[in-house]
Amino acid sequence: MLTSDFICLRPLEDDDLEFLYALENDPSVWGVSDTLAPVSRHVLRQYLDSAAADFFEVRQLRLVIEETRTRQALGTLDIFGFEPLHQRAGIGITVLASHRRRGVARAALGLVVPYARQVLRLHQLHCTIGADNRASLRLFRAAGFWRVGVRREWLRTESGWQDAVEMQLLLAR
Repeated sequence: MLTSDFICLRPLEDDDLEFLYALENDPSVWGVSDTLAPVSRHVLRQYLDSAAADFFEVRQLRLVIEETRTRQALGTLDIFGFEPLHQRAGIGITVLASHRRRGVARAALGLVVPYARQVLRLHQLHCTIGADNRASLRLFRAAGFWRVGVRREWLRTESGWQDAVEMQLLLAR
């Protein structure tokens, strides 16, 4: 169910340490991951050791986006902030810079939306996107997400404060 001819979404594995180290320590993604500092291999090893915990217990799930043919890790897809009562969760996608604008994130969303609806039984997914991130806004809009609001000066960037666009997808439709 989480596989296409192009990509698959799979759980984290022990040998993902170096991939995660490169991804988490790329300063270009720090603004969307709410971090300002590098992450050590030790911290990532601890994270990998606990990553197999049950989604309904830890209320988050990180999947690796992997190219089907080469089995190369291209990015991650996170489902986070799961609210059991309201059956909703946030979603975020990070793709390595060398693989952006090749349809990786679009393919990942295409796989995870039915999974969120049918397996996780979520009612909705939501995301927060920097107002100047036009590629992500187009991506989520094309996947059926609707803009539901703007948080003014929500994200601090190197050039100042930036608005954040809130989007959601109702899965029952």
